[in-house]
Amino acid sequence: MKKVVAYIQARMILSAVVGVVVVGGAVWFVFFSNGNGTEQTLVLEPRTLVQQVSVSGKVQAVDDVKLSFVQSGRIASIPVKVGSEVGRGALLASLDNADAQALVLQRNAALASQEAELQSLVEGTRPEEIAVSEAAVSSATVVVLQAELALIDALRDAQRAADNGVRVNTDQFISNPRTDPQLTFSVSNAQVRITAESGRRSVEAVLISLETLATSLTSSSDLTSAVVTTKSGLSAVSSFLLSASIAVSQGITNGSVTSTILEGYGTDVASARSSVNTATSAFTSAETALKNARASLESAEKSLLLKRAGATASTLAAQQADVDAARAQVLDAEAQLRKTYIIAPFSGVVTAIDAKLGEISTPSVPVISLISQNTLQIESFVPEINLALLEVGDPAVVTLDAYGTSVEFPASVVAVDPAETVRDGVSTYRALLAFNEDDERVRAGMTANIVITALTKDNVLMIPVGAVKKEGGVQTVLVKEGDAKVQKTVTTGVTSSFGDVEIVSGLSAGDVVILKE
Repeated sequence: MKKVVAYIQARMILSAVVGVVVVGGAVWFVFFSNGNGTEQTLVLEPRTLVQQVSVSGKVQAVDDVKLSFVQSGRIASIPVKVGSEVGRGALLASLDNADAQALVLQRNAALASQEAELQSLVEGTRPEEIAVSEAAVSSATVVVLQAELALIDALRDAQRAADNGVRVNTDQFISNPRTDPQLTFSVSNAQVRITAESGRRSVEAVLISLETLATSLTSSSDLTSAVVTTKSGLSAVSSFLLSASIAVSQGITNGSVTSTILEGYGTDVASARSSVNTATSAFTSAETALKNARASLESAEKSLLLKRAGATASTLAAQQADVDAARAQVLDAEAQLRKTYIIAPFSGVVTAIDAKLGEISTPSVPVISLISQNTLQIESFVPEINLALLEVGDPAVVTLDAYGTSVEFPASVVAVDPAETVRDGVSTYRALLAFNEDDERVRAGMTANIVITALTKDNVLMIPVGAVKKEGGVQTVLVKEGDAKVQKTVTTGVTSSFGDVEIVSGLSAGDVVILKE
């Protein structure tokens, strides 16, 4: 029954397409030419794409058809026996196909997800989702404020660590530290002494600057500038503390400055350096936390803006493309699953079973032989260039020279030989077709003209192949937008039997394609 339906659909499509080719050609030039009769255009509308293979053949008596799997695998079931009468479409054998079935389910689920996403974009964002995004922005704003306050505290802690490290831990062995710094002990290296004393003089201005900055900081302050100033100041303080540490390590003991005292100075300076380093690390972490918080806020705000704005045309088109891709993946998975079955291409009787359960099948090695309950079939030879288009089960329309082109007989492809047959020096492949119904008018030896429908795709945007230009691997089409002519990059797909090529992306329904300038 499915084969008959497929045949009827194929005839309807063929009739419609032929009508377009014959009638549409005249209309094309009348309604899509400009005033001077040179420019020819085409307004894109979804149509039905048909791929057909036309061959000739001979009606002959049916012997039998040897059926095989098209891929290897372990045979899981053979639900028929020799002598079983089976109807067209009956399952004759199957391979272990749990993985293939799971893949079909998985890809159907992915398709449903993409379709749901498209539907969501079409319907727009729900108020509840906008409310969630608004809450996310509010929450992110609070986090930013908290991070700013934490950074201010860290900057102030760093200032206090620097102040204590210099004015408490080191000034204990420096006289007149803020005006004319002098070490209170002798140093074995004069240059070390000079470096430490001049460093104390220079760092005083840094401490004053850090103190002024720390006392003036608020959440509205330029925290980026404050971080830069504090980092620079702490670097200067750390440099001074290092020179002080070196001076203490080279200090000379005397009656008033003992080794114990110098060791105490060294411990205090080391503690000061540790405190400054710790404070530097703390405010650096606080700075990073603030950057992350601001980035999160920006992301939340953009998300809210997008949800309030709704989906753009390009977003909808992109999602539709994702749906189409997911649907293609489903079709591919279903095709892979079908390869694990041997299905009776017509009603008949099983004459041989050349396999056992559990055996590993080899592609193209016969597993089941089936003889048709009809008495006649058609033998044809398909050119190599068209072989990839054919599949067992493809519907066909047959006319016989004896009755003319007005009398049509529905048929279907039942087998295609895996090995070539060379005819007149040309590689061809033998294909067998079975009539879908018994008809006493058909006789062996009659010449048959066959049109096999290999592919039918609905709602396809198509243009003549000649309208697509290719240069440097890029395909373009000239489109009319108002009075302007625009070259648009396109992706093409299948080419129909009537010289039209499918436009997968780059053009939309309603676009005006310039066929001839």
